[in-house]
Amino acid sequence: MTLWRIRATVDDRPGYLSVLTASLALRGVNILTVQVHTTERGAVDDFLVDAPESIDEADIIAAVERGRGRDCWVARSEARGLADQPTRVLGLASRLVHDPDSTGEVLRALLAADEVTWRPAPATARSGIDGMTMLLADPNGGSYALRRVAPSFTPAEYARAQALLELGATAARRATEQVTVVLPDGAELTVRPAVAEDLAAVVELHEACSARSRQRRYLGGAAQPSPARLRRLLEPARGVTLIAATTGSGGAAESVVAMANLLGEGDEAELALLVRDDWQRRGLGSTLLRRVTRQAESAGYAAMVLHVQAENAPMLRTLRRLSRPSTVERDAGLLTLTVPLTVDVPAPVERTG
Repeated sequence: MTLWRIRATVDDRPGYLSVLTASLALRGVNILTVQVHTTERGAVDDFLVDAPESIDEADIIAAVERGRGRDCWVARSEARGLADQPTRVLGLASRLVHDPDSTGEVLRALLAADEVTWRPAPATARSGIDGMTMLLADPNGGSYALRRVAPSFTPAEYARAQALLELGATAARRATEQVTVVLPDGAELTVRPAVAEDLAAVVELHEACSARSRQRRYLGGAAQPSPARLRRLLEPARGVTLIAATTGSGGAAESVVAMANLLGEGDEAELALLVRDDWQRRGLGSTLLRRVTRQAESAGYAAMVLHVQAENAPMLRTLRRLSRPSTVERDAGLLTLTVPLTVDVPAPVERTG
């Protein structure tokens, strides 16, 4: 038996696909996988088939045409074509996330393209497909031009490729936002924007904090916040959450040891910090405060607002180290500090990770 790839257009009408598959079955052709690409001219069916050794390309084309298929393209395939398509795409996406520089190779593998060229000019309104060519907008700037001898590209393939580019751009952007900070005692930590996948690590952070630390952060009590609330904090509708993490030796999973939340409301943003007890009084709170202040300024907020217990001397000292003028309102044991965002802050010592 021999593996073949078949691509043919079939009218998108009830029963037409079954006519095509019946015509192939009469020649002993076994369909292993099928993908359907919807186009304006009809449904483009992409088959991977197993055919008898006695059947050649001309026989397959004839069977497709007898089955009411048109614009038929046939090529020999290999065993790797048996890989599940969603699994294959997920594998390419994983490769792109870990190596954003492999974008061209990933696009070539995804679409079996013969040529992949990056161009500095943006795709603008010309992005899309035109027969054997495809033009994709690069979210990082410029565009990718793809070409293959056959078959023609489909809208579904264009959508997959553009989605992969968006994923790669997001991974690259997060890589540039991640930094390694060096604390005064020489300890190194990674600071980066939080994502939804950090939920389990952030839950562990809260479990490792003392009841007093949690009570100072959330004011209303020392109870552990629910996972649903923490999930909203990780990816707020407006604002950003930064996490600080240390990576164990030997490539062990990172451990989140601090979190800074900046939640936007109107032209102000509310700020709150949580630092694991064994990482307190080491300069980590000040480092996070400076970074999140720059984030607030970049986002265009007019001021930051912090609610701090009057007895929380460590947090008040951290705020004083920010060297910013602020106004203070007191309501019993609760202080509300408003910090205008109008003065540049010296950057902390750090290096890109």
